[in-house]
Amino acid sequence: MESSPPLTHTADTATSQLTPKSDRSKREEASSRNVQTSILANGMTVVTDRMAHLESAALGVWVKAGSRDEETDEHGLAHLLEHMAFKGTKNRTARDIAVQIENVGGDVNAATSAETTSFYARVLKDDVPLAIDILSDILNNSLFEEEELAREQHVILQEIGASLDSPDDVAFDSFQSVAFADQALGRPILGTPETVSAFKPNHIRTYLSDHYHGPNMVLAASGNVDHDEIVRLAESRFSSFGDTPVRPPETCVYTGGDIRIAKPLMEAQILLGFEGRAYQARDFYASQVLSTLLGGGMSSRLFQEVREKRGLCYSIYAFHSAYSDTGLFGIHAATEKADIAELIPVMLGQLKQAANDLQSEELDRARAQIRSSLMMSMESPASRAGQVAKQILLFGRPVSNEELLDRLAALNIERLKDLSNRLFTESTPTIAAVGPVETLPSQAEIADVLETVAAARPQ
Repeated sequence: MESSPPLTHTADTATSQLTPKSDRSKREEASSRNVQTSILANGMTVVTDRMAHLESAALGVWVKAGSRDEETDEHGLAHLLEHMAFKGTKNRTARDIAVQIENVGGDVNAATSAETTSFYARVLKDDVPLAIDILSDILNNSLFEEEELAREQHVILQEIGASLDSPDDVAFDSFQSVAFADQALGRPILGTPETVSAFKPNHIRTYLSDHYHGPNMVLAASGNVDHDEIVRLAESRFSSFGDTPVRPPETCVYTGGDIRIAKPLMEAQILLGFEGRAYQARDFYASQVLSTLLGGGMSSRLFQEVREKRGLCYSIYAFHSAYSDTGLFGIHAATEKADIAELIPVMLGQLKQAANDLQSEELDRARAQIRSSLMMSMESPASRAGQVAKQILLFGRPVSNEELLDRLAALNIERLKDLSNRLFTESTPTIAAVGPVETLPSQAEIADVLETVAAARPQ
């Protein structure tokens, strides 16, 4: 089982910002001819992306329910459910689940993120019915027995312990917690030892009953699959899920904040962040490109200036995590104590410069990186199934590659400069640091440096 990272730019884009459908219908029809979608009577969506040349298939169930859907006393419950689904059903023991899928050379797993939970399998094409039967069994018929729950709670406590022993995990969890203070989106997906230890089987059953409804679920399959067969299997095995739409979680509000955890480590883990853009926001895709341009590879501004030119750290990169109603733009660096005093001004200097002197060749290079990432992901049936499932959960339909590339092509330098002007000055900075961080400038000092970007902004 795994806790997945936030959704990435290769999976989705904001439909409201793409080329009007009337202008792209022929291209979309050509690119989507292997993608078919059906909706079951209970509102569950079945989508297939056929890759007839393969001998295998990847498939799974994606549920629009994750850690941000938890109440305060449910913290960690979405992740616990994901684990417990594999611990025995009315028809199979935990060993049976593992043995039956591996008897045919397949594998099965699951992942929890802030906004989704997924249960997925990879098998040869002839074993698709078995994979669907197992996935439906663990979601419909799991027993959630006390003995298994106690054992899995202990496993998750070890997982939490391992995370707490990892300075970068601590830094990222702290970063999220102060960016979205006192909200479910700011809480670690794993939960805490106290909350996880307190759960009983009925808590899991209630959470599943409340959040796993047909309109909230997608069965996606990619590879050598037959759409009609997948629909038939889904109708017979997932019809028990209710047809009532699930109430969406409360709107999340970016707060920003500052947290520093002093530890006697060789390196300091430092994160600097700002309010990002939601999937449906106008600047969502521009934010993805800007993060690539600033810190998405060895040729990026931050890597070249901070590591290659000055040797101030081993690792530095930028990222943009989007959610359904908000986002988080961040920069992560790991460096030793002696270099912090020089590192931070250099980082801030690169952010300031991005508002003024971006070059067309940088934009072209970022476009090429994102395009290649998208196209390479299309070679994996697992990636394709996950992408189309998340697109349906976010936008209600599959999004073609042409739409994504149209949006990429429409960006220009002026748009990115305008975003840079606003992104780094219009929200309270988020700072999270772990290790020897005594010399790290204060949040106010960092904000003051970035304010000069706003002061220089054209009126």
